[in-house]
Amino acid sequence: MTEYSSSKHSLYFLGLVMVLGIIKSKSGINFTIFLYQNESLINIICLLLILSVGISHGSLDHLKGKKLLNIYKVKNISVFYISYTFISLFIIFFWLLFPALTLILFLIIASYHFGKEDSVKYETGAFKEAFKEFFKPNYNFLSFTLKGSMIIIFPLSFHFKETVEIFDMLWVNNEYFKNALSYINKNDFIGIMILLIPVIANYFMVRNVDDFAFMYMELISVLILNIIFTPLIAFTIYFCFLHSIRHSASLIHKINSKNFSEGLKEFLKKATPLTLVTAILFILSIHILTNYFVLDEAILKVIFIGLASLTFPHILLEYLLEKNEK
Repeated sequence: MTEYSSSKHSLYFLGLVMVLGIIKSKSGINFTIFLYQNESLINIICLLLILSVGISHGSLDHLKGKKLLNIYKVKNISVFYISYTFISLFIIFFWLLFPALTLILFLIIASYHFGKEDSVKYETGAFKEAFKEFFKPNYNFLSFTLKGSMIIIFPLSFHFKETVEIFDMLWVNNEYFKNALSYINKNDFIGIMILLIPVIANYFMVRNVDDFAFMYMELISVLILNIIFTPLIAFTIYFCFLHSIRHSASLIHKINSKNFSEGLKEFLKKATPLTLVTAILFILSIHILTNYFVLDEAILKVIFIGLASLTFPHILLEYLLEKNEK
């Protein structure tokens, strides 16, 4: 079997984006009208994709948690579940108290996570040496964060109003934060400089032609997505079909490096329980919130605040494992 290739995945994802772009351009104004007239349907589809394809890549965290507990010589797996749940609930509570601060922290941490996870070839087989080479000291927190910042910068650059409206729905009403965003949006020079941040970050992270190809294919893909689609649709397509599938593919390869089909079966078997539990909790949260907010607003709150509550413990777990396995 051929090993998983980040570059091929990047090419496939670019192809997907180009097909979507062609469909939108051929449909013209009718496609845009359809998106806005069926906003609730689109939001539900995005939610279902995130709750299935999206979050499944983190549904083996309990196995990673077990591995981490073994390192710390802790035998009770409930310690992991309690800790993970506590951190998630704390993030939600902290968001309710300090929404602007939590959002900013989430955007920084998410940028780092996306930049790091989408910048490496996996530590398997022929890619092992490339993986080791990639993690030289000059690839630090700042480098990965700047690269992953395209997930925030692009929607703000091309759909500023819609992005700020999402922030409003997430209870982010800090005037200083909004004024800073408005100033950047109105100042073309500063806006262009910020827009170039992920482009420049990608350039400095390139080591060879292969790195250049897959990094810039992804950057162009995400750029096109945010030009032609609303922020939620663009994020969903990126999160599910680039970030999550890539991460899941690496986990499948670790489960069974010789037979991808068997590895996929084992992955689905192990990932399904936590994916279902998380999906049920998200849907229940939406049901509760619809007593106070319209459906679309409830969906957006649950998607982004829910993802934030899962992202922090997920990244902390990855960090602790990397630190202890060195």
